[in-house]
Amino acid sequence: MAKVDKFAERVARAFANRTSRRSVFAFLGGLLVGGAAVPLLPVIRGRGAAHNRAGDHDSDAGNAGADVPLEPQSVPSQRSASLQDPGDPTQCDYWRYCAVDGYLCSCCGGSVSSCPPGTDMSPITWIGTCRNPADERQYIISYNDCCGGPRCERCDCHRNEGERPIVRPQNNNEITWCFGTASQAYTCTTALILGIAINER
Repeated sequence: MAKVDKFAERVARAFANRTSRRSVFAFLGGLLVGGAAVPLLPVIRGRGAAHNRAGDHDSDAGNAGADVPLEPQSVPSQRSASLQDPGDPTQCDYWRYCAVDGYLCSCCGGSVSSCPPGTDMSPITWIGTCRNPADERQYIISYNDCCGGPRCERCDCHRNEGERPIVRPQNNNEITWCFGTASQAYTCTTALILGIAINER
């Protein structure tokens, strides 16, 4: 037992000789702040048994990140059924849904660009690009979840184009984005046009 005590004393003295009190307190403070920030991180949603929980879905994006520059040109209206914005926003093959994963707000009392009554649009979103067949251009699409209402469970779409491995959670569509709202219960997803994507040369 004396050998263990002497070894522990030597280790403690060596640590004390190489470390200041300030650095120890800074390290412990970092652990406390980091631990407090863990609940703010996105949560991975599982399928199957977890499907019955509120918030089992989310949206994803296709091929571009949030830093894609916008081209200063007019963009199609947020409404559909026009020549500029062809397709049915209640169908999974609608062009704006190229990487959506979840229930469509256009089938749940909202629209492609607005939440159903009684829900809040999450300010935290995933950005991606989808090709508009009307003009063959790539548009930046913001997939915003609507949160706080009952689960819609209609028009469940899983296109998942451009989905990334889970080792890169910022590029994965199984992340809950209902943060910044009063409730984290997922209802449905919108697809807002932010602008035209410029191809880098």
